[in-house]
Amino acid sequence: MSQRHALSDDQVAGELRKMTAFIKQEALEKSKEIHIKADEEFAIEKSKLVRQEIAAIDALYEKKFKQAAMSQQITRSTLANRTRLRVLSSRQELLDELFQRAREQVSTTSNDGKKYQGVLAGLVLEGLYYLNEDKVVIRGRKKDTDVIKKAVEDAQKEFKSKVGRDVTINIDEKEYLPDGSAGGVSIIGGGGKIEINNTFEERLRLLEIDALPAVRETLFGKNVNRKFYD
Repeated sequence: MSQRHALSDDQVAGELRKMTAFIKQEALEKSKEIHIKADEEFAIEKSKLVRQEIAAIDALYEKKFKQAAMSQQITRSTLANRTRLRVLSSRQELLDELFQRAREQVSTTSNDGKKYQGVLAGLVLEGLYYLNEDKVVIRGRKKDTDVIKKAVEDAQKEFKSKVGRDVTINIDEKEYLPDGSAGGVSIIGGGGKIEINNTFEERLRLLEIDALPAVRETLFGKNVNRKFYD
């Protein structure tokens, strides 16, 4: 009975071949599934990495763009400030030159005796009006003593004519203005406590302060003056 159902070697070999073919076929199909799955996962991961890299590049570009824009803004601001400072410096040099010329011209006023006497009389008279006292002291350069005396006489006459009373004016012969000064006088009142500085240097200094805005506007224009100096 067992001999009738026993498989021959050829049959066994055939069955083995079938089983082997089936296993191979299963393995091939499984391998294909694995490859397809791997390709899908690779594509997904690749797409994810590409998106990440693109985002990183965009972020880096935006950062560099902002840095470049800020650097450009700083450069523009720096150049604008340097230009402004150069303009201010050049204008200040021009103003200084103008006032220096004025100082030089003022210092020559005392060379003209008659003209200088009239100027001194005006300066003395201004002090008399301001102090409005019966007795004052005048201080000037030692070398101007003679012309100051004449100027004082003129101022006294003018003061009496305008105010209607005499004023005693003494010339300080102990303390003088420096001979190297441009000229002018100081008028002292209040028992020596009040001094009106009417020297040429002081009057020019006050003129520079008062006239500077108008000089700037005349030289550089109203709008430019406000833009650079306000």
